[in-house]
Amino acid sequence: MCAAVYVLSTVTGYVLTSALLLKCPNLLHRRKRETFRSRHISHRGGAGENLENTMAAFKHAVDLGTDMLELDCHMTKDEQVVVSHDGNLQRACGINANISDVPYAELPPYLCKLGVTFQRECFCEGGEDKRMPLLRDVFDAFPHTPVNIDIKVNNDTLIKKVSELVVKYDREHLTVWGNASNQIVKKCYKENPQIPVLFSFPRVLQLLGLFYTGLLPFFPLKEQFLEIPMPSIITKLRDPERLTRSHRIIAWLADTLLMRKALFDHLTARGIQVYIWVLNDDEDFQRAFDLGATGVMTDFPTRLKDFMDRNGISKPE
Repeated sequence: MCAAVYVLSTVTGYVLTSALLLKCPNLLHRRKRETFRSRHISHRGGAGENLENTMAAFKHAVDLGTDMLELDCHMTKDEQVVVSHDGNLQRACGINANISDVPYAELPPYLCKLGVTFQRECFCEGGEDKRMPLLRDVFDAFPHTPVNIDIKVNNDTLIKKVSELVVKYDREHLTVWGNASNQIVKKCYKENPQIPVLFSFPRVLQLLGLFYTGLLPFFPLKEQFLEIPMPSIITKLRDPERLTRSHRIIAWLADTLLMRKALFDHLTARGIQVYIWVLNDDEDFQRAFDLGATGVMTDFPTRLKDFMDRNGISKPE
Protein backbone atom coordinates (compact mmCIF):
# COMPACT_ATOMS: atom_id res chain seq x y z
CA MET A 1 0.00 0.00 0.00
CA CYS A 2 2.80 2.42 0.92
CA ALA A 3 4.60 1.62 -2.34
CA ALA A 4 1.44 2.35 -4.31
CA VAL A 5 0.99 5.69 -2.55
CA TYR A 6 4.63 6.56 -3.21
CA VAL A 7 4.36 5.70 -6.90
CA LEU A 8 1.09 7.59 -7.22
CA SER A 9 2.45 10.69 -5.52
CA THR A 10 5.63 10.58 -7.63
CA VAL A 11 3.68 10.24 -10.88
CA THR A 12 1.28 12.99 -9.84
CA GLY A 13 4.17 15.30 -8.98
CA TYR A 14 5.85 14.55 -12.31
CA VAL A 15 2.67 15.18 -14.30
CA LEU A 16 1.92 18.45 -12.50
CA THR A 17 5.50 19.69 -12.86
CA SER A 18 5.59 18.74 -16.54
CA ALA A 19 2.26 20.48 -17.17
CA LEU A 20 3.45 23.62 -15.37
CA LEU A 21 6.72 23.79 -17.29
CA LEU A 22 4.96 23.05 -20.57
CA LYS A 23 2.87 26.17 -20.01
CA CYS A 24 5.66 28.22 -18.42
CA PRO A 25 8.97 26.94 -19.85
CA ASN A 26 10.84 30.11 -18.91
CA LEU A 27 10.79 28.95 -15.30
CA LEU A 28 13.49 26.49 -16.37
CA HIS A 29 14.82 27.69 -19.73
CA ARG A 30 16.03 31.07 -20.84
CA ARG A 31 14.06 32.25 -23.87
CA LYS A 32 16.13 32.18 -27.06
CA ARG A 33 16.92 35.56 -28.55
CA GLU A 34 14.98 36.19 -31.77
CA THR A 35 16.71 38.51 -34.23
CA PHE A 36 13.74 38.24 -36.60
CA ARG A 37 10.27 36.70 -36.75
CA SER A 38 8.68 35.52 -39.97
CA ARG A 39 4.95 35.16 -40.62
CA HIS A 40 5.02 35.19 -44.42
CA ILE A 41 7.60 32.84 -45.98
CA SER A 42 8.04 32.44 -49.74
CA HIS A 43 8.86 28.84 -50.64
CA ARG A 44 11.57 28.79 -53.33
CA GLY A 45 10.73 32.47 -53.71
CA GLY A 46 7.09 31.68 -54.54
CA ALA A 47 7.16 28.77 -56.98
CA GLY A 48 3.53 29.25 -57.96
CA GLU A 49 3.95 32.82 -59.18
CA ASN A 50 7.43 32.79 -60.75
CA LEU A 51 9.90 30.12 -61.77
CA GLU A 52 11.23 28.67 -58.52
CA ASN A 53 14.50 29.83 -57.00
CA THR A 54 15.08 32.60 -59.53
CA MET A 55 15.98 36.21 -58.82
CA ALA A 56 12.67 37.23 -60.40
CA ALA A 57 10.81 35.08 -57.86
CA PHE A 58 12.80 36.44 -54.93
CA LYS A 59 12.36 40.06 -56.06
CA HIS A 60 8.61 39.59 -56.51
CA ALA A 61 8.29 38.12 -53.02
CA VAL A 62 10.38 40.84 -51.38
CA ASP A 63 8.45 43.56 -53.22
CA LEU A 64 5.24 42.03 -51.79
CA GLY A 65 6.71 42.31 -48.31
CA THR A 66 7.55 38.69 -47.54
CA ASP A 67 9.27 38.18 -44.19
CA MET A 68 11.57 35.41 -45.40
CA LEU A 69 12.88 33.75 -48.55
CA GLU A 70 13.21 29.97 -48.49
CA LEU A 71 15.72 28.47 -50.92
CA ASP A 72 17.92 25.44 -51.58
CA CYS A 73 21.64 25.19 -52.24
CA HIS A 74 23.94 22.90 -54.21
CA MET A 75 27.54 23.28 -55.36
CA THR A 76 28.73 23.30 -58.97
CA LYS A 77 31.80 21.57 -60.37
CA ASP A 78 33.82 24.77 -59.93
CA GLU A 79 32.62 25.03 -56.32
CA GLN A 80 30.12 27.85 -56.75
CA VAL A 81 27.17 27.83 -54.33
CA VAL A 82 24.13 27.81 -56.56
CA VAL A 83 20.46 28.18 -55.63
CA SER A 84 18.55 25.13 -56.84
CA HIS A 85 16.22 22.56 -55.29
CA ASP A 86 17.22 19.57 -57.42
CA GLY A 87 20.71 18.16 -57.63
CA ASN A 88 19.91 16.82 -61.09
CA LEU A 89 18.94 19.19 -63.93
CA GLN A 90 16.39 16.92 -65.61
CA ARG A 91 13.17 18.26 -64.05
CA ALA A 92 14.02 21.94 -64.09
CA CYS A 93 16.20 22.21 -67.21
CA GLY A 94 15.45 19.11 -69.28
CA ILE A 95 19.04 17.87 -69.16
CA ASN A 96 20.08 14.70 -67.39
CA ALA A 97 23.18 15.99 -65.60
CA ASN A 98 24.10 16.71 -61.98
CA ILE A 99 24.84 20.26 -60.88
CA SER A 100 27.98 18.98 -59.17
CA ASP A 101 29.32 17.85 -62.56
CA VAL A 102 28.76 21.14 -64.40
CA PRO A 103 30.67 24.46 -64.03
CA TYR A 104 28.41 27.37 -63.13
CA ALA A 105 28.99 29.18 -66.44
CA GLU A 106 27.74 26.10 -68.30
CA LEU A 107 24.53 25.53 -66.34
CA PRO A 108 21.51 25.55 -68.68
CA PRO A 109 18.54 27.89 -68.14
CA TYR A 110 15.31 26.73 -66.56
CA LEU A 111 12.54 25.38 -68.75
CA CYS A 112 9.79 27.85 -69.66
CA LYS A 113 7.25 25.97 -67.52
CA LEU A 114 7.74 24.09 -64.27
CA GLY A 115 5.33 22.07 -62.16
CA VAL A 116 4.45 23.41 -58.71
CA THR A 117 5.30 20.58 -56.33
CA PHE A 118 2.77 21.42 -53.65
CA GLN A 119 -0.19 22.32 -55.86
CA ARG A 120 -1.84 19.51 -57.80
CA GLU A 121 -1.96 19.91 -61.58
CA CYS A 122 -0.44 23.38 -61.39
CA PHE A 123 2.35 24.78 -63.56
CA CYS A 124 4.19 28.07 -63.45
CA GLU A 125 5.29 29.74 -66.66
CA GLY A 126 8.30 31.97 -66.30
CA GLY A 127 9.25 35.28 -67.85
CA GLU A 128 12.66 36.36 -69.01
CA ASP A 129 14.58 35.25 -65.92
CA LYS A 130 15.43 31.58 -66.28
CA ARG A 131 18.91 31.74 -64.78
CA MET A 132 19.95 29.71 -61.75
CA PRO A 133 21.37 32.33 -59.36
CA LEU A 134 24.30 32.09 -57.01
CA LEU A 135 23.65 32.39 -53.28
CA ARG A 136 25.79 35.51 -53.22
CA ASP A 137 23.45 37.09 -55.81
CA VAL A 138 20.58 36.68 -53.34
CA PHE A 139 22.61 38.10 -50.47
CA ASP A 140 23.70 41.05 -52.63
CA ALA A 141 20.17 41.86 -53.79
CA PHE A 142 18.34 41.44 -50.46
CA PRO A 143 20.71 42.40 -47.65
CA HIS A 144 17.97 42.92 -45.06
CA THR A 145 15.69 39.95 -45.84
CA PRO A 146 15.94 36.79 -43.70
CA VAL A 147 16.86 33.72 -45.73
CA ASN A 148 16.08 30.09 -44.93
CA ILE A 149 18.70 27.82 -46.52
CA ASP A 150 18.17 24.12 -47.14
CA ILE A 151 21.60 22.48 -47.58
CA LYS A 152 20.60 19.80 -50.06
CA VAL A 153 23.66 17.53 -49.95
CA ASN A 154 25.99 16.27 -47.24
CA ASN A 155 29.07 18.05 -48.53
CA ASP A 156 31.58 19.61 -46.15
CA THR A 157 32.82 22.09 -48.74
CA LEU A 158 29.29 23.29 -49.51
CA ILE A 159 28.56 23.80 -45.82
CA LYS A 160 31.81 25.69 -45.32
CA LYS A 161 31.24 27.92 -48.35
CA VAL A 162 27.68 28.76 -47.31
CA SER A 163 28.94 29.68 -43.84
CA GLU A 164 31.68 31.85 -45.32
CA LEU A 165 29.14 33.69 -47.47
CA VAL A 166 26.84 34.25 -44.50
CA VAL A 167 29.73 35.68 -42.49
CA LYS A 168 31.03 37.77 -45.41
CA TYR A 169 27.64 39.42 -45.87
CA ASP A 170 27.14 39.81 -42.10
CA ARG A 171 23.98 37.71 -42.14
CA GLU A 172 24.36 35.37 -39.17
CA HIS A 173 21.45 37.20 -37.54
CA LEU A 174 19.32 36.95 -40.72
CA THR A 175 19.88 33.33 -41.71
CA VAL A 176 18.66 29.90 -40.69
CA TRP A 177 20.03 26.71 -42.22
CA GLY A 178 19.76 22.95 -42.05
CA ASN A 179 18.19 19.91 -43.68
CA ALA A 180 16.05 16.90 -42.85
CA SER A 181 19.32 14.97 -42.41
CA ASN A 182 20.65 15.02 -38.86
CA GLN A 183 24.20 14.60 -40.17
CA ILE A 184 23.94 17.78 -42.22
CA VAL A 185 22.46 19.78 -39.35
CA LYS A 186 25.20 18.62 -36.99
CA LYS A 187 27.84 19.68 -39.51
CA CYS A 188 26.16 23.06 -39.99
CA TYR A 189 26.10 23.67 -36.26
CA LYS A 190 29.72 22.58 -35.87
CA GLU A 191 30.85 24.78 -38.77
CA ASN A 192 29.16 27.90 -37.44
CA PRO A 193 27.09 27.72 -34.23
CA GLN A 194 26.22 31.42 -34.63
CA ILE A 195 23.84 30.59 -37.50
CA PRO A 196 20.55 29.21 -36.13
CA VAL A 197 19.68 25.67 -37.22
CA LEU A 198 16.48 23.81 -38.06
CA PHE A 199 15.23 20.61 -36.46
CA SER A 200 16.26 17.64 -38.60
CA PHE A 201 13.76 14.83 -39.22
CA PRO A 202 15.21 12.55 -36.49
CA ARG A 203 15.14 15.48 -34.09
CA VAL A 204 11.48 16.14 -34.93
CA LEU A 205 10.71 12.52 -34.02
CA GLN A 206 12.67 12.95 -30.79
CA LEU A 207 10.82 16.19 -30.09
CA LEU A 208 7.47 14.42 -30.46
CA GLY A 209 8.61 11.59 -28.21
CA LEU A 210 9.63 14.06 -25.51
CA PHE A 211 6.36 15.97 -25.91
CA TYR A 212 4.08 12.96 -25.58
CA THR A 213 5.99 11.52 -22.60
CA GLY A 214 5.93 14.85 -20.80
CA LEU A 215 9.71 15.15 -20.83
CA LEU A 216 10.02 18.03 -23.30
CA PRO A 217 9.82 20.84 -20.70
CA PHE A 218 12.90 19.41 -18.95
CA PHE A 219 15.16 19.18 -22.03
CA PRO A 220 17.33 21.96 -23.52
CA LEU A 221 17.01 22.46 -27.30
CA LYS A 222 19.77 23.90 -29.47
CA GLU A 223 17.54 24.43 -32.52
CA GLN A 224 15.73 27.73 -33.02
CA PHE A 225 13.36 26.80 -35.85
CA LEU A 226 10.89 23.95 -36.34
CA GLU A 227 9.78 23.50 -39.94
CA ILE A 228 7.22 20.78 -40.46
CA PRO A 229 4.63 19.85 -43.09
CA MET A 230 0.89 19.80 -42.48
CA PRO A 231 0.27 16.11 -43.30
CA SER A 232 -3.41 16.61 -44.12
CA ILE A 233 -2.50 18.46 -47.33
CA ILE A 234 -1.62 15.12 -48.95
CA THR A 235 -5.32 14.72 -49.73
CA LYS A 236 -5.09 17.89 -51.84
CA LEU A 237 -1.84 17.00 -53.58
CA ARG A 238 -2.72 13.54 -54.81
CA ASP A 239 -5.53 12.27 -56.97
CA PRO A 240 -8.32 11.25 -54.52
CA GLU A 241 -8.88 8.06 -56.50
CA ARG A 242 -5.25 7.05 -55.92
CA LEU A 243 -5.37 7.63 -52.16
CA THR A 244 -5.84 4.29 -50.45
CA ARG A 245 -7.42 3.83 -47.06
CA SER A 246 -4.00 3.21 -45.54
CA HIS A 247 -2.69 6.49 -47.05
CA ARG A 248 -5.55 8.39 -45.46
CA ILE A 249 -5.06 6.73 -42.07
CA ILE A 250 -1.32 7.44 -42.07
CA ALA A 251 -1.93 11.08 -43.08
CA TRP A 252 -4.56 11.46 -40.35
CA LEU A 253 -2.29 9.91 -37.71
CA ALA A 254 0.71 12.03 -38.70
CA ASP A 255 -1.44 15.16 -38.74
CA THR A 256 -2.90 14.37 -35.33
CA LEU A 257 0.55 13.85 -33.81
CA LEU A 258 2.28 16.84 -35.45
CA MET A 259 -0.34 19.57 -35.48
CA ARG A 260 -0.50 20.26 -31.72
CA LYS A 261 -1.19 23.75 -30.45
CA ALA A 262 0.23 22.91 -27.00
CA LEU A 263 3.54 21.91 -28.64
CA PHE A 264 3.69 25.03 -30.79
CA ASP A 265 2.84 27.30 -27.86
CA HIS A 266 5.56 25.71 -25.73
CA LEU A 267 8.22 26.10 -28.41
CA THR A 268 7.16 29.67 -29.12
CA ALA A 269 7.45 30.52 -25.42
CA ARG A 270 11.03 29.22 -25.56
CA GLY A 271 11.85 31.47 -28.52
CA ILE A 272 11.67 28.69 -31.11
CA GLN A 273 9.76 29.67 -34.25
CA VAL A 274 7.38 27.18 -35.87
CA TYR A 275 6.91 27.24 -39.64
CA ILE A 276 4.41 25.02 -41.46
CA TRP A 277 4.93 24.10 -45.11
CA VAL A 278 3.91 24.19 -47.90
CA LEU A 279 0.41 25.69 -47.68
CA ASN A 280 -1.36 27.21 -50.65
CA ASP A 281 -4.99 27.92 -49.75
CA ASP A 282 -6.92 29.98 -47.23
CA GLU A 283 -8.25 26.98 -45.30
CA ASP A 284 -4.75 25.73 -44.51
CA PHE A 285 -3.42 29.24 -43.83
CA GLN A 286 -6.17 29.73 -41.25
CA ARG A 287 -5.59 26.38 -39.60
CA ALA A 288 -1.84 26.95 -39.29
CA PHE A 289 -2.25 30.34 -37.63
CA ASP A 290 -5.04 29.03 -35.38
CA LEU A 291 -2.69 26.29 -34.20
CA GLY A 292 -0.18 28.93 -33.17
CA ALA A 293 2.37 28.59 -35.96
CA THR A 294 4.78 31.52 -36.13
CA GLY A 295 4.72 31.52 -39.92
CA VAL A 296 3.45 29.84 -43.06
CA MET A 297 5.54 28.81 -46.05
CA THR A 298 3.76 29.13 -49.41
CA ASP A 299 4.25 28.86 -53.16
CA PHE A 300 1.81 31.75 -53.62
CA PRO A 301 3.08 34.80 -51.71
CA THR A 302 0.36 37.08 -53.12
CA ARG A 303 -2.35 34.69 -51.97
CA LEU A 304 -0.89 34.50 -48.45
CA LYS A 305 -0.44 38.26 -48.25
CA ASP A 306 -4.07 38.84 -49.28
CA PHE A 307 -5.22 36.34 -46.65
CA MET A 308 -3.19 38.01 -43.92
CA ASP A 309 -4.44 41.46 -44.91
CA ARG A 310 -8.10 40.33 -44.92
CA ASN A 311 -7.80 38.61 -41.55
CA GLY A 312 -5.76 41.25 -39.77
CA ILE A 313 -2.80 38.98 -39.17
CA SER A 314 -0.09 41.41 -38.20
CA LYS A 315 3.41 41.47 -39.57
CA PRO A 316 6.25 40.81 -37.11
CA GLU A 317 7.71 43.85 -35.40
